[in-house]
Amino acid sequence: MLITLWLRLGAFLGKTLLWMLGLGVLGWALTMAWLAWQHRGPVSAEELIPDGEAAMTRDIIQTAVRIVDQHRESTRYLRDAHAKAHGCVKAEVQVLPDLATTLRQGVFSEPGKTWQATMRLSNGNAYPQFDSIRDARGMAIKLFDVPGKQLLNDRQGRSEQDFVMFNHPNFFVSDVAEYRQNVAAQADGKKIMAFFPGWDPRTWQVRHLFIALATLSPAPASPTQTTYFSVSPYKFGEANVKFRVIPDPESCPTYTLPTQNQNLPNFLRSALNQQLSTDRVPACFVLQVQRQDPSQYMPIEDTSIEWREHDAPFETVAKIKLPAQDFDTPALNLQCDNLSFNPWFGLEAHRPIGGINRLRKAVYEAVSDYRHSRNAEQ
Repeated sequence: MLITLWLRLGAFLGKTLLWMLGLGVLGWALTMAWLAWQHRGPVSAEELIPDGEAAMTRDIIQTAVRIVDQHRESTRYLRDAHAKAHGCVKAEVQVLPDLATTLRQGVFSEPGKTWQATMRLSNGNAYPQFDSIRDARGMAIKLFDVPGKQLLNDRQGRSEQDFVMFNHPNFFVSDVAEYRQNVAAQADGKKIMAFFPGWDPRTWQVRHLFIALATLSPAPASPTQTTYFSVSPYKFGEANVKFRVIPDPESCPTYTLPTQNQNLPNFLRSALNQQLSTDRVPACFVLQVQRQDPSQYMPIEDTSIEWREHDAPFETVAKIKLPAQDFDTPALNLQCDNLSFNPWFGLEAHRPIGGINRLRKAVYEAVSDYRHSRNAEQ
């Protein structure tokens, strides 16, 4: 009798599990079909600014300043994101000598031109933590002595062009409204619940949660061995593009990085120092652009959407070389900490576009001013 009962219970649980598995697969298929129906072209090639964006931006600035206050060290105020640098290194950015005429825009107008630059490599978190912890990894590039009128009136005479990227092709929020809700929740310590703002399932951002989890990837062996994306779009002359930087080991001497002790808190800095300073071996990348095709689903205002490479291929416009150098000194690290990178530091030919970039203009400026003013008081 007892054996029969257990067998029936086992059969019932097995059927229930199969039904749940079937419903899960069906739900996943329906979700994928709905997303495919929603995310289809064509799209606008122009910016579409929603009502109330300025007010939402002011709220986000207040939250960002609160994050800076929360994560300050004993003597310094840190960035509200990408607080921990692996180093700021000298870089050479050379425009391809045979660059196609249609790609000769802005700082890429002169084939063969080599720009001197600084590259900051970092972790994404707002608080410095062990490199072994899953995190986004960032790359920011600042070109120097760039002629032409700067986008920001108070930057005239600075002659810079910045590119800001991190190692995932899309962002975990779509627009400014969603960013406001998400960053406020995270500032309150509600990291996962930031994607579930209410009881109504229609407000849940499950797809964006998966993007965030994918962004928090295991650390690469070295900051020079991963790919970085602009995520948000930019003007490129008359075109709209996204940028990508990928490693280009074929353009540098063959190098095998010695195995790093990943239990050390700063092993990514150690890896960078090992290659450039100890072994004196340069690192190489290529800088690429992906031009928007408005007939495909490649929106400007939604940074959660990856522009698919089979819809628009990436095209190389420049090569980047990090020469052998010494960068890990107290003076250079302090200089690195004081540097500000902003996609709005640059030329009209590379104007940032889309809601997240409009937000960056206000937030980066406000947080940078706040951080530098508070540090000056220390």
